[in-house]
Amino acid sequence: MRLTDIETVAGAEHLAVMGVVQDDLPEGVATLVLLGPLEPGFWPAFTASPEYRDDTPHPLDRWSLRVITGMAERLGATPFFPFGGPPYQPFIAWAKASGRAHSSPVGLLVHDTAGLMISYRGALGFAERIEAPAPPPNPCETCQTRPCLTACPVDAFASGSYDVAACKTDLDRPGNDCMTRGCAVRRACPVSRNYGRLEAQSSFHMRAFK
Repeated sequence: MRLTDIETVAGAEHLAVMGVVQDDLPEGVATLVLLGPLEPGFWPAFTASPEYRDDTPHPLDRWSLRVITGMAERLGATPFFPFGGPPYQPFIAWAKASGRAHSSPVGLLVHDTAGLMISYRGALGFAERIEAPAPPPNPCETCQTRPCLTACPVDAFASGSYDVAACKTDLDRPGNDCMTRGCAVRRACPVSRNYGRLEAQSSFHMRAFK
């Protein structure tokens, strides 16, 4: 199996390879391939799916379960998901271990192509070791202005940890556009701005968060 083969199958489902992990994995897994939305194009594809249109809870999780399980069957892999627990799979640890996601100045994960908009819909575990390129540098290391540090209207990340209560309270304030456009901190990241996520998708995630 080649990584390019996995990328081709994932791309057909509007998913992208977001990282590869090859250490400290579940038994029988030699390579774990992390999957996230392929932008642009993911949101229109998802909103055309039966899961989005059937007015049943957790449409994105159900879509991910169906699509990634189907990919696993075609590729001879084991599917893993960040939902469905407890217990939950260690996706944050896997993301960092891939070398393509890092702790940002505000504590959120930052990815080399998705920035602070990174999300993982699932992963594929392979019994074989699959060759993967070396990960690129942490994008925060070359970010001169670090706008993420000042973007939050209530400084919810100022203390070094996430003040969830302050964040949720401010979402109801007139003039706050985080609910309709997505988290201001995530939007401020220069890498995020080049990722191509539509505001409608960010609004979907904010409604689930609220």
